[in-house]
Amino acid sequence: MRFLVDECTGPRVAKWLRDEGHEVFSIYDDASGMTDDEVLAKTLSENRILITNDKDFGEMVYRNQLEHQGIIFLRLDDERYANKIEVLRKLLESYADKLNGRFVTVTETKVRIGEER
Repeated sequence: MRFLVDECTGPRVAKWLRDEGHEVFSIYDDASGMTDDEVLAKTLSENRILITNDKDFGEMVYRNQLEHQGIIFLRLDDERYANKIEVLRKLLESYADKLNGRFVTVTETKVRIGEER
């Protein structure tokens, strides 16, 4: 899969995804300081699913009706990288085929998949 890992999600998550065989663009490693609008535009132009813990993307998608390729919003109590990786591992094992074009909210115990855009 093709992912764009937001700066706040961190480089270790991006590295883990690469090690798992995914194609990853990491804001932290490759384009620190990109605005949220630039991030969303890049996901569309490069057909990438955004992984983020930034709530602003929910507002951009739902309130402002901005297009997206797919967003995984990590809404976690434990923000340590190991927990992010474990939550993503479980998500990808069970829902990889349902991520494209959807806003997916993930907690340690729940997955909520929005309607396909």
